[in-house]
Amino acid sequence: MRGLLLCCLVGLASKFSWIQPHLNPKKTYEYKYEGVVNFGLGMPNLAESGARITCKIKIIGVSAQTFILQVSDLAFKEFNGFPGKNTFNASPKLTQSIAAQFVKPFTFDYIGGHVSNIRASADISDTIVNIVRGILGLFQVTVKTTQTIYELEETGIHGMCPSNYATEVNAETKDMTITQVVDVGNCREKAVMYRGMATAVFDQVSKQRGESVISTVRYIYTVKPTAEGGLITKAHGLEQQHFSPFNVKGGSFQMLAMKEIVLLSVNDTERAFVFGPMESKGNLVYKFVNAEANVPILMQSLDNPVPKAIELIKHLAEVNRYQIDSTTSEDTIKLYQLLRVIPYEGLEVMWKQFAANDEQRRWFLDMTVEVNDARILKFFQMRFQAGDVSANEALQAILLVMNHLQPIPDLVEMAKMFLNIPFCKSNIYLWHAVVLSYGSLVYKHCTYYTPCPVAAVQPLLDMAVEGLRNGTEADMVIALKALGNAGHPGSIKTIMRFLPGVAASPVNLPPRVLSAAVQSMRLIAVQDITMILFLQKNLPAEIRMMAFMILFDTKPSMALVSTVTVHLQEEKDLHVISFAYSYFKSVARSSTPNNHFLSTACNVAVKILAPKFGRLSYHYSKATRMDWFNDDFLIGTAAEVFMLRNATNIFPAEIIMKGKFYFIGRILQLLELGIHADGLKELLGAGIPSFKGDLSVSDFQAVLNVLQNWEILPNDKPVLSAYTRTFGQEWFFADITKDTIQNIFRAVSPSTGKESPLWAVIENLKKGVSWHWTKPYLIFEVRYFQATTLGLPLEISKYYQTINGITVNAKAAVNPPLTDRLGQLLTSEISLETDGFIGYTKDFWVFYGINTELFQCGSEFKSKIPIAIPWNFAAKINVREMKFELDFPPCKKEFELFSVRYVFRVWEIIVLHKYHNSELIHKFQKSILVLTPNTWHPRSNMCAESKIYGAGLCVESELRREYYHEEYPLYYFLGYTHMALKVIPVQAIKAVDKIHFEVNASPSKHLVSTRQLLETVRRLSKEATQGVRLTSDSASSIRGSHHSHHDDLLEGLNSTPESVLNIKALAMSGNQKPEGYDAAFYYTPEANIHNAQMIVSQVGEDTNWKMCVDTDVNAHVEAMAHIGWGAECQSYEMSMASATAHQPGSKPTLKAKVQWTKIPETMAEMGTRIESFIPGMAFYLGFYEQHERNAKQEVSVSVVAASADSVDVKIKFPEYTVYRQAFPVPLPPGCFQEFQHLRNTTMDSFGCT
Repeated sequence: MRGLLLCCLVGLASKFSWIQPHLNPKKTYEYKYEGVVNFGLGMPNLAESGARITCKIKIIGVSAQTFILQVSDLAFKEFNGFPGKNTFNASPKLTQSIAAQFVKPFTFDYIGGHVSNIRASADISDTIVNIVRGILGLFQVTVKTTQTIYELEETGIHGMCPSNYATEVNAETKDMTITQVVDVGNCREKAVMYRGMATAVFDQVSKQRGESVISTVRYIYTVKPTAEGGLITKAHGLEQQHFSPFNVKGGSFQMLAMKEIVLLSVNDTERAFVFGPMESKGNLVYKFVNAEANVPILMQSLDNPVPKAIELIKHLAEVNRYQIDSTTSEDTIKLYQLLRVIPYEGLEVMWKQFAANDEQRRWFLDMTVEVNDARILKFFQMRFQAGDVSANEALQAILLVMNHLQPIPDLVEMAKMFLNIPFCKSNIYLWHAVVLSYGSLVYKHCTYYTPCPVAAVQPLLDMAVEGLRNGTEADMVIALKALGNAGHPGSIKTIMRFLPGVAASPVNLPPRVLSAAVQSMRLIAVQDITMILFLQKNLPAEIRMMAFMILFDTKPSMALVSTVTVHLQEEKDLHVISFAYSYFKSVARSSTPNNHFLSTACNVAVKILAPKFGRLSYHYSKATRMDWFNDDFLIGTAAEVFMLRNATNIFPAEIIMKGKFYFIGRILQLLELGIHADGLKELLGAGIPSFKGDLSVSDFQAVLNVLQNWEILPNDKPVLSAYTRTFGQEWFFADITKDTIQNIFRAVSPSTGKESPLWAVIENLKKGVSWHWTKPYLIFEVRYFQATTLGLPLEISKYYQTINGITVNAKAAVNPPLTDRLGQLLTSEISLETDGFIGYTKDFWVFYGINTELFQCGSEFKSKIPIAIPWNFAAKINVREMKFELDFPPCKKEFELFSVRYVFRVWEIIVLHKYHNSELIHKFQKSILVLTPNTWHPRSNMCAESKIYGAGLCVESELRREYYHEEYPLYYFLGYTHMALKVIPVQAIKAVDKIHFEVNASPSKHLVSTRQLLETVRRLSKEATQGVRLTSDSASSIRGSHHSHHDDLLEGLNSTPESVLNIKALAMSGNQKPEGYDAAFYYTPEANIHNAQMIVSQVGEDTNWKMCVDTDVNAHVEAMAHIGWGAECQSYEMSMASATAHQPGSKPTLKAKVQWTKIPETMAEMGTRIESFIPGMAFYLGFYEQHERNAKQEVSVSVVAASADSVDVKIKFPEYTVYRQAFPVPLPPGCFQEFQHLRNTTMDSFGCT
């Protein structure tokens, strides 16, 4: 029995050894290798790009497990064109360049079908070694003869990934065919590399809704059994990838990578092979090359980079001196590429050359921050220690240096030195920038290196502890804000020392410090601590609400949301309840993936809390969120506003606004603004004397009266604090203190003399000033690298670059001139002549393809958005006469105010080559998009022209689509798109010398001031919706009243009463009568009647066009408005009236009516179009529709207060009526009850406080 078992085992082992992949150390194997990579859309008649590498390889045994790999007969070919119509073209120079590195042999270990320990000469580049990895990957296979289908995890070129095997034996030849599928989407250790994505939060739920990248990898091996073991006679690898900037389900780019080896011969090794010294290059896993200088779709000579960078900076500084040259904006990327290969000594040389030239110096400092490694840290260390940059230059530089630095351990350690350089503490804002930026650097470091060492965040922990020990509020705040940026789990124990109820010892810190401490946990998932803070009812309400925000940012479970809901049912603070309830209500409606589960929990919480707290007014703390998300595009946005109040103050304690962008599985926290108003809150207190809440002029005066008491504020407490965050990282905050306000008041006080900085500004303006500023800025550089089966790096990159600029030339005159105090400006005439330019150019592009230092191929999307706003005008201001004038030169040439251009180069193929001599030899860009064009080329140009002023405003657009397929979102953007807003010259009626604007608000004979006029206009706009009971028998009287007032107005035109405000816009033509428009505002006060008119008249010869607007309010009883326009205001007319009514036993009612007798055809057509959309919108909002014939030239609205939080609405159109009962309207508590006791009331009831 034992003998039989032994024979079976020997037989099984023999069978296994026959098929297990094996190389004989005494043999020489020769294979033919071919590798192809191709980019396109995988659709017929569409152009593609690709590259092919073919060669012969020899494998020669050195020892039982070590073998030599030799490459010969190498050829590199490229493809640009249409499959089946074009062929691969040889590239001899690139072939020669690559083959030169394959002259030397490689060695590797091979045991049981597994490749390891690849070795090569030290001078062989990593790119070539990776190609060798791609070749050797065809020899990596695991064979199990006892199973035909099996799964295992093994190392390959893509990393440590799961593989699924299926085997089949040919009965005739006994060859085994092995199919291997590698699941590259679930690798435990994947060969990928991210750059610039640390602050883009990963969203797993969004990934479940769709992917932007999907890859499949498959290998097929043919193994021939021999006495020595299995011999791989043929192997084929295929990798397919689909990529889209959106969801791949909506159309995608495709990459196809294929490689194959075929056995040519097996011979005995004739002699021992001799090779030189080698070094280990690692195993089969792809090794990424430092690609900082390999910018995609940009290849240039990098030899001798310093002179090239110097010339490029000079060129960019010159062409952007007076305006932004959008044609050269992409040169900034070339400059970044050059700077990244310049050694530290080269940076010092460039600094010495540019330091004395302000323009070139600014460009150099702004551009060199993108060097992003130790060189830039050393460079700015020298600048700071020498003090040869200003605090402003240092602040701008350090923000970008720290935030764009590679977050590797050595650089994080090196960056700590800036926390100890005395120059960094010489300016408070520079110090803030250094500390906050270091915190951001730690966060990015911890994103890529886990677990993250506490040593990285230790300097910030020490700062926080020192500030707490000394009781220095400013030091505590800046340290906590930096810890919030860092988001290091190891900092939680230190943060807890600042939190009451959590700290081991009692703490009594200002609300500003408590707020900073709570917010410092925003990037750390600490649900227990924030829950404890929220439940502490002795804490200030705003701190509890802040803890609530941080708690729900962690996306708590249904159980935790239920716990919070239970506590809210017993809560006494209405501000906390209102904030939490409004937050639940907003999130319950959220459609973004990250709130997919939380919205369900919040929806349940709303239903529980609504009966008790669903009617809290907007006077309490609120959280508001609006968002949307599109699954086809995997794109969404969200906006959040948080208003944190407490019961003792009228002014909010804190206001926070956030904006987020959702993009292909990532959440970008674009912008966050926050205002903390501790000092202002104390100044305003629980109420403002004489403040009514109706936002009238008297209300603003009441606020100003209180603000004049700012001197009572303590010196050590900020009146107002503000911060801003981008991508979730705080980068700037400022405190407005009592001293700041005092300095502002002193600078602008009328009694201030020549010591005021404003005086110096005026003196400089009188002499004439010229100022120019530009700011190039790489907003983000996001790069994703992934190994391909060929050993070539696949890159998906996104670049967003901007150049901002402004140029100002100005000269002023003051008549009579100032002598001793600023107050003399109020009695002088100020003249100003200025011209200049403000604008920017933003470049954005996405690259998808192969990117190496040897060649590139792929597809790109490129967009350019230039905005240019020039100006040239003369102004006169006379404060005493309340007169303001502007003179513009006539429009002489066309110019763009705004334009957008982008090209989605799906088919425009780009293959670039660069060789060791660093010369750009070949660049091929195929402009043919499709073999059989399906052209879609819409163009439009809409202009609004004024022959009076000789100028026009045009909106033009052009789209070119060579292939348009509306089924897929990706194809919406393919091709060329251009949109622009232009100002164009127009043939004027008369030659225009200048365009003159004038505003005259000089005092009139009537006892009314401009302030009274503004008060009246505000009141009229409010009371125009009040007053008259609109009944069926009163409509005719209203129309008659309109006509009587209109007739009175026309009769009064001949008497030319004095206007209280006059606005003119005239085209001046020498001594001829000007052309244009004149608007006059009139106010006639009478007892219990408020009457105001506006008359707009066309100025010029043979014209009688006018527009007359007449408003009349009779002391809460009657309110109406009439508009007439055309020849002497007679051609067209409309009237409007509104009223509230409340009879005993009935519900309060608001009625409004719009009537017209004659209107232009264009207005009638527009009204008809709008009317056609109303039923659909009404249905969407829950309204019902009833077809009935109403008054033909009338639209009426009736709103009845049905309850405290709802109204009944009925709207009558000429052809139908829409209505809805119990339409929800959130009203402040008490408004409805107060409304019930009022008769003939005004709309004040709907805005009660």
